[in-house]
Amino acid sequence: MRKALLTAASILGLLATGAEAQTLRIAVGGAFTSMDPHYHTLTPNNAMNKHVFDRLVDTDENFRLRPGLAESWTAVNETTWEFKLRQGVTWHDGTPFTAEDVVATFARVPQVRNSPGSFVIYTRSVQRLEVVDDHTIRMHTAAPYPTLPNLMTGLAIISRGLPAAVDTAEFNSGRAAIGTGPYRLVSYSPGSQAIFARNPAFWGGAQPWERVDYRVIANDGSRIAALRAGDVDVIDAVPTRDVDALKTTQGLVIASQPALRNIFLNVDQSRDDAPGVTGPNGEKLAHSPLRDNRVREALSIAINRPAIVRQVMSGYATPSGQFLAAGVMGHDPQTTVPVFDAARAQALLAEAGYPQGFRVVLAGPNNRYVNDEQILQAVAQMWSRIGVRVDLQAMPSNVYFSRSARNEFPIGLSGWGTGTGEPDHPMVALIATQSAATGRGTSNRSLYSSAAFDALLDKALVTIDPPAREELYRQATRVAMADHAIIPLHHQVNIWASRNTVRIIARNDEETYAMSMFPVAK
Repeated sequence: MRKALLTAASILGLLATGAEAQTLRIAVGGAFTSMDPHYHTLTPNNAMNKHVFDRLVDTDENFRLRPGLAESWTAVNETTWEFKLRQGVTWHDGTPFTAEDVVATFARVPQVRNSPGSFVIYTRSVQRLEVVDDHTIRMHTAAPYPTLPNLMTGLAIISRGLPAAVDTAEFNSGRAAIGTGPYRLVSYSPGSQAIFARNPAFWGGAQPWERVDYRVIANDGSRIAALRAGDVDVIDAVPTRDVDALKTTQGLVIASQPALRNIFLNVDQSRDDAPGVTGPNGEKLAHSPLRDNRVREALSIAINRPAIVRQVMSGYATPSGQFLAAGVMGHDPQTTVPVFDAARAQALLAEAGYPQGFRVVLAGPNNRYVNDEQILQAVAQMWSRIGVRVDLQAMPSNVYFSRSARNEFPIGLSGWGTGTGEPDHPMVALIATQSAATGRGTSNRSLYSSAAFDALLDKALVTIDPPAREELYRQATRVAMADHAIIPLHHQVNIWASRNTVRIIARNDEETYAMSMFPVAK
């Protein structure tokens, strides 16, 4: 295997005189779990490994498509997309980038072991790859797939020189961390820190930072303290309650952007023996109440979303009743935010046969989303008022997501945006019936399955005409939200804070990386 890490001599050369002034120190709140770009469809992972690995198609801060490793893409016919690849691009070990690297990437994705969130959602639609020449590749699909270029924004390309079944551990050790990206990996500590050095041969031009220290500081207070003390230059996931104070602190600046991410609850509606669900006194139930749509509706309308936005999020969010916010392609105007109604929620529970309520585990991360643990606490308090007793379990995100992938929780907090700018991404991953054959439902923790929803999604995914496709998305949204496939809470706002020596381009996809940050002349 090629050596992925820089030699000590080359690192010292990169970090020579004046390097300290060009070192960017970033502290993120969301813990990354792997350097393997195909291990887990998790935003902290994707943002972190973008320093090393490129995609065929890139996006700007407003999620508009722009060229990446592919200079252009065209639809040859209804079932074939052709990508023209950049020439002159080299891997960090000096090997030229070619179409065979794309082939190797597609071959590797379904082989990744123990993935908590598989990247097959980005590759499953491609039935065949055709290498036309070293810098032209065609992707053939079984049916029209209008958003295939959008999907390529989520798939990191790896080197054909790696073994076909290269293990995640090889990326984490650095041996397989060979990319074409703007930075080379110097060192990596899982869930803690990654150090990157500038790639002077990057096809997009050398970055302004010679070195990037990219670390996790999960605790909000500690992350802010590190910024105030000058230990780091940039932090993300700024707690909404601290924004005003940071704005008025000399030497610090705030950058923000409304987010694509929807914060929501998964509700297990498939299993009668769902773990963590009992009667009001802890007794075993013959059937899980969560399987009854009246109960799921009661849980939804017992949540006062405007109060959470106002009191927990300090106004830096908008209440949500569906996948994507207003203004985003596929948003359904007919699907409104559920109105808070505790009295009706109690009536629905009684109608469903639970007049005394029940007990349930509500789980989620405490270091992944903005104010995530406080959101869980607010929901638990609101449910207690209708007789639903909550066993609240908040934990580090790496623990939570691993356990959630094993369906250990009946109700869990999560967040999802879109990898395409359309609702097909959350629909395919979160709501579609789980299927290993199609790669759908890879993150369907509600275990939801609806033939009506699947049929509408099937039609939408092959509809070329955008207005017609959008109407199908809207119809599918109505089906899923009527079934309470998930319980949406709000769309958050992405907030960063930095020293005034750094200019940040705020992104609506929430990703935090050095490529969106630039030094400000003193």
